[in-house]
Amino acid sequence: MGRFAPIFIIIAASLWGIDGIVLRPSLYNLPVPLVVLIESSIVAILLTPLFFKELPKIRSLANQDLLSFFLVALLGGAIGTMSITKALFYVNFVNLSVVILIQKLQPVFALILASILLKEKPPKEFFIWAGLAIIGAYLMTFGLSFPNLSTGEKTVIAAGLSLIAAFSFGSSTVLSKRALRNVGFELGTYLSFLFSSFIMLITALIFSSISKISSVTDTQWLIFFLIAITTGGAAIFLYYYGLKKVTASVATICELAFPLTAVILEYFLHGNMLDIVQWIGVTILLTSIIKVSSLNNK
Repeated sequence: MGRFAPIFIIIAASLWGIDGIVLRPSLYNLPVPLVVLIESSIVAILLTPLFFKELPKIRSLANQDLLSFFLVALLGGAIGTMSITKALFYVNFVNLSVVILIQKLQPVFALILASILLKEKPPKEFFIWAGLAIIGAYLMTFGLSFPNLSTGEKTVIAAGLSLIAAFSFGSSTVLSKRALRNVGFELGTYLSFLFSSFIMLITALIFSSISKISSVTDTQWLIFFLIAITTGGAAIFLYYYGLKKVTASVATICELAFPLTAVILEYFLHGNMLDIVQWIGVTILLTSIIKVSSLNNK
């Protein structure tokens, strides 16, 4: 199944695209720390009965393994998720250009950190296709035009938050690869959400967001549950399965399926038609992801 591992990462990234365009906008009126706390806690609670018997194994993990999972939860589960959610809230899920643009830097951060922390040395051909993937992702999103950065102060704040998210998610990809060295992907998924829940509980208490839980509507609780079993828990489960068998460098390029899914959904749901240049970008991105995946098989 190792040859198909990149496909699982692509599926997970596609689910994250569905999350941002279809599900998360319904949570706009809630405090961001509360949103991230609820979604991570639901997954942790659902998985606890399945992994309760694994508690002795968790206690036997080395401090470095536990630290890796803690940093994954802090950067990816807490800081990264809060930053990208707040950025989307700032632009009201309408002017997504600046948010998606900054997210293109995520592979850059991940590739640098994978080289430093994991000593990954991809072949030269990898960097050619990785560069083409980022170019294709840009063309797919903006065509030959520049992103609109002059829509007010909130856009500038959203850009800063997106940069924090790009660094956090890029770091999380590399740290997740390190965290999974001595742990199966199933237990890794549980530990990720368990640590995230504790971190977000403290964060929500600091920002006094817990009191707002009474304002969560029945519809929003349903959305939270859908996120937990699809774009949240299920996506991370698939992602960790794939990441266990590929390098962090390959994984971060496969994650570009996230903006690809977002742009396609924008077309089908909101009628934002892609022009010929954007379709060329889609083709370049898809080809690059396939080529990077085949390099992993080699």
